[in-house]
Amino acid sequence: MRIDKFLWSIRFYKTRSIAAEEIKKNRVSIGTSAVKSSKEVKEGDTIKIRKNQIDYKIKVIQIPKSRIGAKLVPLHIQDVTDKEQYELLKLRKMSQDYYRNKGEGRPTKKDRREMDEYVGNDIDSDFTDWDDFFGEVDGEADDED
Repeated sequence: MRIDKFLWSIRFYKTRSIAAEEIKKNRVSIGTSAVKSSKEVKEGDTIKIRKNQIDYKIKVIQIPKSRIGAKLVPLHIQDVTDKEQYELLKLRKMSQDYYRNKGEGRPTKKDRREMDEYVGNDIDSDFTDWDDFFGEVDGEADDED
């Protein structure tokens, strides 16, 4: 099986064309040499893939006939990626998951909606016709002079 089709069939990439693009960018190699999309994958090959700034290594156990379900992937490949790579991935996710503390920085869209809802409810319940209010004050002031 071609390597681009293999990576698509084991669900490493969402589409075969994405897999082919990544191979063209030399992010996929078998052993130590970079490969082309047409390279045939054989059982026992170790494939090195650079994805999301992580170097994955997978060993081919069995070649699937076509795209397989996610639960069947472990029957066809063995993940031999270094634990250090997964730790790097975990650290990156933790740094991206940082969310500002409440009240820090500019309000988010959600914060603005909540403020508008809060302020909107107060205005509707305490509605006063300001033109009538200021009109009476101006009228009383003119009568006193």
